[in-house]
Amino acid sequence: MTTTTMYARVGGGPAVKQVVDLLYTWILADEQLSPYFEDVTVHELKRHMAALLAQVLGGPQEYGGRELGPAHDGLHITEEHYTRVVDLALAALFKAHAPRDVVAAVEDTLNAVRAEIVTA
Repeated sequence: MTTTTMYARVGGGPAVKQVVDLLYTWILADEQLSPYFEDVTVHELKRHMAALLAQVLGGPQEYGGRELGPAHDGLHITEEHYTRVVDLALAALFKAHAPRDVVAAVEDTLNAVRAEIVTA
């Protein structure tokens, strides 16, 4: 019996890239969230986010970025803003036709790391 990863079920690398591109398009257009990214190279962030999402979904990429807490330290991310990003991420997954159980698994992961990222 072959087990198909969530990564394969969403469409692999191309789908992950599509989700991340859409997510950052929405984030950068959001007047509440875009200030967090004013002095940031978004291309690098997108690359890290794609690797992290791929890893969460059981894909071949290994996230090689910083730990989430230190990476977000000093940004003073609020509960409201984090929830907003989570909602946009889940919407991007739905828009890419990710199965509900995959979206739920990503939501669980995002909620599990919430305390490391929300500092305000």
